[in-house]
Amino acid sequence: MKNGRPDVIIVMTDQHRADVCAREGFPLDTTPFLDSLAREGTWFDKAYTTSPLCCPARTSLMTGRFASAHRVTQNPAAGRAVFDDDLFGVARAAGYATALIGKNHTYLRPENADFFSDYQHGGRAGGSKDPVEAEFESWLSGLRHRTAGEATDFPVEVQNPYRIVDETLSWVGSVPEDQPLLAVVSFPEPHNPYQVPEPYFSMFPPESLPPVHAGADTLEGLPFAWRYLRRLGESAYDDYAQAIDRARASYFGMLRLIDDQVRRLHDGLESRHASRERVIAMTADHGDYVGEYGLVRKGAEISDILARIPLLVNGDQVTARPDAHDAHVSLADLMPTLCEAIGWPLPPGVQGRSLWPLLTGQSYPAAEFGSVYVEQGFGGLPYEQDDVPSPMPGLFTDGPGGAARFDELNAVTQGGRRRMVRSGDWTLHAGITGDFRLHDLRSDPLELVNRWADPSAAEARTELLARLAVWQMRAEDPLPVVPGGYQGKRDPRNYLAPYARPAITSGASSS
Repeated sequence: MKNGRPDVIIVMTDQHRADVCAREGFPLDTTPFLDSLAREGTWFDKAYTTSPLCCPARTSLMTGRFASAHRVTQNPAAGRAVFDDDLFGVARAAGYATALIGKNHTYLRPENADFFSDYQHGGRAGGSKDPVEAEFESWLSGLRHRTAGEATDFPVEVQNPYRIVDETLSWVGSVPEDQPLLAVVSFPEPHNPYQVPEPYFSMFPPESLPPVHAGADTLEGLPFAWRYLRRLGESAYDDYAQAIDRARASYFGMLRLIDDQVRRLHDGLESRHASRERVIAMTADHGDYVGEYGLVRKGAEISDILARIPLLVNGDQVTARPDAHDAHVSLADLMPTLCEAIGWPLPPGVQGRSLWPLLTGQSYPAAEFGSVYVEQGFGGLPYEQDDVPSPMPGLFTDGPGGAARFDELNAVTQGGRRRMVRSGDWTLHAGITGDFRLHDLRSDPLELVNRWADPSAAEARTELLARLAVWQMRAEDPLPVVPGGYQGKRDPRNYLAPYARPAITSGASSS
């Protein structure tokens, strides 16, 4: 009989767009193993990040809190996270061995885990002592987050995902079988720099890729931050459009490389799985434009292809579900879900909801998962075309050999505040200056047609405004807990039921 205290493995990717996989109907088979792992467990096609940039999202994963509550609303604010306890603290209190192996980009430090091995987009933090790995890392850093025009002239074995899996399996082998473990296995890819060795470089040739649905011409109808992001790319590349074609091809190749390494991780864990139950969760911090709107990377506002993320959970107690679960779920929900899986109560201040009943076939209030909420922006007023500071925020021209690079996360793309709520097929976007956009994803998956003033969408507009108001109250920080203060009423799974509103039906005011 297997030990019922499950091992927990969280596989995280960086900048992984949810819909570019065969299980969601994408014509390229980018992640065959993850697709099979999803169908043997439970997966969600309405899973959303809490904020579509790295550090805020990753802090939400660890704390179960929204960015406006944990206060990390931009990448440079990593060390300012506010919370009571986090996933590693809970796991260690429950007697688990803990490890973070791969990209961190949060407040976490080596002392927060039993094993801590930090990687960045240029390789191991601090550099590798192996000469081949060190040479690769130097080459990788020299790309300056750009797109490599040729296949990477280093073997798969020195790529970050391979090395991270090696370290993970080595650490797992050191943990006694009678002690449960929690490992966060965090790949820095498929984030830029877009590079990949053979056979992955040639696996999805640029000329064979499915066309994008929205080109650069659509930017004229979008807010200034989107057009600014295109300007950054054009300022950093002689031929930005051509670079995007190669970036797309390498991005899909990077996904297949990651998929192969997740398979290797899974197979390497089988001997331990023979005697202990486990939970494997796979997710990402946010998506990538992958060429849509004439853009790559991320940056401008909360488009659906940036905010929606892959989320699958596989495990001994997890129900096999070949098709996607219909619940609207958040990255903030994963921490409380794993608390329940290991039998630990939610710490104060956690805002996410436990998905454990959804995963294990128990009853749950469906209305609780009728919508999902996303935040973006570090505050202040958004920049407009006439008031952008000089020099150009986000553009850097002092690289090796004069190679320019751009950082899509800058004062222009991240200024102001934006909020998004989704229910059913509808999304509502709200900005700090009072601008609103309403979209029907069935007919407008790239969110180019604003239905805010459309009389036929009035019912959806009213309903989503109500949901936005409720979500903003849910996202308010319940900390600090005041000694001797009032004792609040709280559902043990953070459910709002029986007060929650069911999802908007797909036919609501869509004509």
